[in-house]
Amino acid sequence: MKIIRFLLLAALLSAFMPMSFARDPLVLPPHLSAAKLQGSGRLTWWGLHIYDASFYRVGSLSAPEFALDLRYQKSFSGSSIANRSVEEMKRIGISDSQAALWGKELTSFLPNVESGQTLTAIYTPKQGTTFYYDGKQIAQIPGTEFPKAFFGIWLDPKTSAPKLRAELLGQTCPPPLFNEAC
Repeated sequence: MKIIRFLLLAALLSAFMPMSFARDPLVLPPHLSAAKLQGSGRLTWWGLHIYDASFYRVGSLSAPEFALDLRYQKSFSGSSIANRSVEEMKRIGISDSQAALWGKELTSFLPNVESGQTLTAIYTPKQGTTFYYDGKQIAQIPGTEFPKAFFGIWLDPKTSAPKLRAELLGQTCPPPLFNEAC
């Protein structure tokens, strides 16, 4: 009888504990091995847990390199991820024509994801944005305009997920790529 009460009490207490999620450490390319977690959060939509996001910075907070890691909790097709990315880019001010071009490029390489799988995007000046699927490189998009739009989905003040933005950035500013005054 004591064991049953203990288990019931443990179950009741766990219902009131704050939700957290365990993360495997992000494996980054050697030149980014000094990256440190700046912030993490969870995206939910209508109560559904979509993904856990982690934002990494390399070196100081003024360093230009950074990474965003998304661990999906639902299954999505690569094309639906690309389409949603395009919609979010347009929401923060990217033109329809530019968003359509980037959408085609994203659709060409974004894979279908299952629960537990990760997509990671890393920005490095002079190289652009490199994408990884479960730790394996899948694509690279050069330049600085694409990362402003793509990472802006999470880091721009006009994001559709301001709570997640705050969790990712913590008490610090966005990367210098965004030229946002703090």
